[in-house]
Amino acid sequence: MCQKATGGLFGAYVAVENANFVWSRGKPAYFQSSSVARRGFCSACGTPLTFEWAENRTALAMGCFDAPEDFVFDVAYASEHMHPTLSGLPHVPVSPLADTPEAERAYKTMAGFQHPDHDTDHWP
Repeated sequence: MCQKATGGLFGAYVAVENANFVWSRGKPAYFQSSSVARRGFCSACGTPLTFEWAENRTALAMGCFDAPEDFVFDVAYASEHMHPTLSGLPHVPVSPLADTPEAERAYKTMAGFQHPDHDTDHWP
């Protein structure tokens, strides 16, 4: 389900107690993805935001944070359903994102339109 909901090979989340969490600007739209959980997403851009299965906790998608490197994995749920290509990932050659002169030029001038994970005075 996480693969389908995120469009990725797995869902990476950080769980937080709802008593310690507040949306600073707007609220997500929701999709009831199963009989036990709903998923929150940005209704403007479609970014997956949450996986919610308990009334007192929200699991926030790690990839939607401006600095996802601030979080570490501490458990892998449902690893029996891991996409088979993930185990080979450490052996795949690496390449920079801008691997051609054209890509380098494009990324130097790229503007992002997704909202930052913190409140701002201005956003498009």
